[in-house]
Amino acid sequence: MAAQKKLPPISDEWFKENVHEFNQEVTQEFIDQQHLSPETLKTYKSNLYQFFKFVHDNCSNKSILKLRKKDALKYQNFLLKNGLSPNATKNKRATVSSLCNYIMLYYEDEREFRNIFNGVPNPSKSVVHKKTPLTKDEFDILVSHFTEKGNWQIVAYLWFVYETGARREEVRQLKREVVYYSYFVDQETGEETDYYESHDIRAKGRGAEGKRRKFYFGDQAMDALKKWHDARGEDECPYMFVKKTKDGKTQQLSPTTFNYWCSKYFSEILGKRVHPHLFRSTRATHLVVNEGYDIEAAQELLGHESSETTQIYVVKEGGQNMSKIFKKKK
Repeated sequence: MAAQKKLPPISDEWFKENVHEFNQEVTQEFIDQQHLSPETLKTYKSNLYQFFKFVHDNCSNKSILKLRKKDALKYQNFLLKNGLSPNATKNKRATVSSLCNYIMLYYEDEREFRNIFNGVPNPSKSVVHKKTPLTKDEFDILVSHFTEKGNWQIVAYLWFVYETGARREEVRQLKREVVYYSYFVDQETGEETDYYESHDIRAKGRGAEGKRRKFYFGDQAMDALKKWHDARGEDECPYMFVKKTKDGKTQQLSPTTFNYWCSKYFSEILGKRVHPHLFRSTRATHLVVNEGYDIEAAQELLGHESSETTQIYVVKEGGQNMSKIFKKKK
């Protein structure tokens, strides 16, 4: 399974020493926008640094105001020739296009400037992989494999991501303190439930703060988290999923580690393409198709904003369906 190719990162030092002054200025303004999430801004910065490295090397380090459609097409072809997928190329192109629109909106003196990608055809679509959720047997195979190896961190990840349907960035925010949580108490009835509620986690959403919500999980995830907690031992890092650095310190895992586990381990074990988001669709499929829960229960667990035509249904933040999902079998 071929790894996705990437352009090498560009350092702040190189960017400040070599890139055209106006390009530096407008890039900084663009990535200082406060209404965008930290992850989006991080991506924008990386993409723009790479674009202006290309401009430096191939377009005489011109100001972006002097670039034309042919330069945009040249950049797109450069990305494809360097092994980036059409989707990755579109992502980098979209960032530069957004910067162009920013200039058109806020730099009133540059009325002649136009988005350099207007009229430049998008690259052909890449192969679309069929999204096939894991079966319960496939999930059990993964859990059994890493349980036998005593890799409790991966076992904990598998159970938590499966039971919550959390995205990879949401999973990495989970704090170690959850192993000390008790069952969630229903605020309306005052009764103890059969499931746990996490601390607030920044979920996917617009803006720097995104949408903060809690995630619900049952005994199997909690047992796995506790086993990993005990096997890990004491350290100063507050997050659940971590790695050791070369100097012996413990730090929060990067999102790409979950991608690595999926492509390197899970995909090879099952003989099929596995990626972090697949666990989300797997959980939804199992709940609705295999276990017979209604869409509303799955929607509440996953924190979806489902849409129907132009209407957007607001996510229900309560826990009224969680007792049904995690109820112990008598």
